Amino acid sequence: MQARAVLGRAAVCLDGRNPLMEHLKTLAAVVTATLLSVGPPAAHARDAFNVNEVSQVAPSFVHYSHDMLRKLWERAELSPRDRSLVTLAALISRAQTIELPHYVGQALDNGVNPGEISEIITHLSFYASRANALSAAAVVRQVFAERKVGADQLPAAEPKLLALDERTEANRAQLVSQSFGSTAPGLVQYTTDVLFRQVWLRPDLAPRDRSLVTVSALVASGHVAQLPFHLNKAMDGGLTQTQAGEVITHLEQCSHR
Repeated sequence: MQARAVLGRAAVCLDGRNPLMEHLKTLAAVVTATLLSVGPPAAHARDAFNVNEVSQVAPSFVHYSHDMLRKLWERAELSPRDRSLVTLAALISRAQTIELPHYVGQALDNGVNPGEISEIITHLSFYASRANALSAAAVVRQVFAERKVGADQLPAAEPKLLALDERTEANRAQLVSQSFGSTAPGLVQYTTDVLFRQVWLRPDLAPRDRSLVTVSALVASGHVAQLPFHLNKAMDGGLTQTQAGEVITHLEQCSHR
């Protein structure tokens, strides 16, 4: 409740009157600049990161990477499970599939179940492109096969949806309509009917985790304009101020892998 009060209840906060939100936006912008400075990610959907092979070329790189990542993943501000969600969202949103097999396996070990990973891919097809979701699905399919994950462990295509907060959704839809209704009414209808009245209500990924994945993907892919709304939504769903800040830290450090 205190975190929500600090961030405010406005769906969009762009006027600079919220110091914490502006600070998070600034941090996110810095992380985005770092991520984008490396250029377009290479597509290696069927490759796998091999420590021994990299050590034959750059042993010091492996040394520093392992030391940094070990310390990062040991930080208490986010649980290992949350860090797995953040990492998967970042890798998928940037089509960085070379490390995806390792981190999908680690996510399963950290308590993210196959159904949740499946939902992350579906969710990010709307926020990080259908093409990136398809690339991720090809990699995850291999990991699921190795782990003997069956179809019975995956979400139904059309499950019973969670209850919709009609008042909150009406406010969101009104904001989108005011911004885009006169120029792109189809966008308003699509985001309302499909994204917020269906995808966000799918039960196999908790709303708080769905928000965590969304915020991580937006930062990693450089779409910071949507961050105020989704940070507020995440905190309404249970993400704390400390956890929100640590998401930025995690993404910034992971950009140096």
